[in-house]
Amino acid sequence: MLSILFKNENDRVRVKNAQMPECFGDLNLDQIVNSITSKKEIYDLKPYFYVKLEDVDSIKYRQEVMMDLENEGLFENVTKFEDKMRTMKKCFDQSDKLSYKYQKERWFIDGVEIYCNAVQDLSKSLAVDLKSRGFLDFSYFLKDYVDSDDFKSLAIQTKRLKDELSQIRYTLFVKGSAIKVRRYDSQKNYSQEIEEIFEKFRQGSVKSYSVKFNELVDMNHVEAKILDFVAMLYPDIFEELDGYYVKNANFMNEVISEFTREIQFYISYLEYISQFKRNGLEFCIPQITQEKEIYANSTFDLALADKLIKDQKSVVTNDFYLKDQERIFVVAGPNQGGKTTFARTFGQLHYLASIGCPVPGNEAKIFLFDQLFTHFEREENINNLRGKLEDELFRINLILKKATPRSVVIINEMFSSTTLEDALFLSKKVMTVIYDLDILAVWVTFIDEITSMNEKVVSMVSTVDPDNPSVRTYKVLRKPSDGLSYAISVAEKYHLTYKSLKERIRS
Repeated sequence: MLSILFKNENDRVRVKNAQMPECFGDLNLDQIVNSITSKKEIYDLKPYFYVKLEDVDSIKYRQEVMMDLENEGLFENVTKFEDKMRTMKKCFDQSDKLSYKYQKERWFIDGVEIYCNAVQDLSKSLAVDLKSRGFLDFSYFLKDYVDSDDFKSLAIQTKRLKDELSQIRYTLFVKGSAIKVRRYDSQKNYSQEIEEIFEKFRQGSVKSYSVKFNELVDMNHVEAKILDFVAMLYPDIFEELDGYYVKNANFMNEVISEFTREIQFYISYLEYISQFKRNGLEFCIPQITQEKEIYANSTFDLALADKLIKDQKSVVTNDFYLKDQERIFVVAGPNQGGKTTFARTFGQLHYLASIGCPVPGNEAKIFLFDQLFTHFEREENINNLRGKLEDELFRINLILKKATPRSVVIINEMFSSTTLEDALFLSKKVMTVIYDLDILAVWVTFIDEITSMNEKVVSMVSTVDPDNPSVRTYKVLRKPSDGLSYAISVAEKYHLTYKSLKERIRS
């Protein structure tokens, strides 16, 4: 079926059973997706974000739509279409809740009218300079659909039936508890005449004794009975209304229904990143490659940036690149210096690029991976009967068994629970497997020795203010590790700095 979101039908099928990927928690992608979809819950968008695309052309298919939506006029018109469709849904939801037949049918007509107008307006608005295959194909379909006999018949019948219902006039004769319903036959309206007679007695502002009736959506039984009598007075119109309601129960076109939901993937993401753009941060459509020479400039962690902007704090951006035989970033430096943030940024960029989204940064070239694995520090789980070190070895072993040369692996602070000598020994063993598999990887570590193991390793260091080493810059630079960060980090971690020791002695 025609889709604005999927070029490959297999990707659409995978969405139906999609579960949140395991890497989401470690990379804070769960927070990002929650923020993106929070205002669009009725569309159930999360599964779309859980399924990465498998080939470059499918990713480009989405990227093209994203670029078309950079046209403010098109974005505004698509958003207006969304608003109308939401109003339509409210009409149908209200119709389903109501008890009385004719009232249900009247709300249904309103919904269909909104649908017809929304589709016609959208078709006209798509007559712009579209470039994406997704929008072009949909615009051709929509034009044919609007010009079809079925749609024209639906729109004409809906308008005619609404006009006929709006022209119905009737009178009520109320005496005690009895009500008689008659056709309106040009009876005189005495309300205006009475108001004119008493107008001459008005002296300044007076108290109003008008009774205000409660405006309830659902009819009461008296109103419903009156309407039944009105239907008996105008049987032809109400018989047509009954037939219309039954005939058009499934009037909505399936492609348009899918478009209404799928387009929210783009709208929700673009609305989400607009807050960052307003704060001077850049986004780009990344180049997707099957080669392992990659880069990104002025990039940042989306989840962290979201928090910093809300706290009115500045966001630090970083660059990275791999060239020739380079495959592995080993990131060292002081604690709380941006190492883990760099690792998360690397993972977020690769995942967001794999689902066709613009990524943080002014330019990027991203590798098309098959699987993205993360290994972050975990608290000990007494239920698995493994100690912390054994559990880390168990988890990294599973990752390396599943990984292929097309995988991306992100490791954060592994083997911190053992001695430095054992941690170095184990790290070299793991690094050798990663090296042999030719995997793209980021490894945050406190072990400086593995930052220069071989030609595939690139040393990255989270830096501090040269004038005040206790102040983090949160810039992660491509340079050799100086060997000082581990001692400082460990001392801070275990409260063994001069300041901490001095305070402990005093106490």
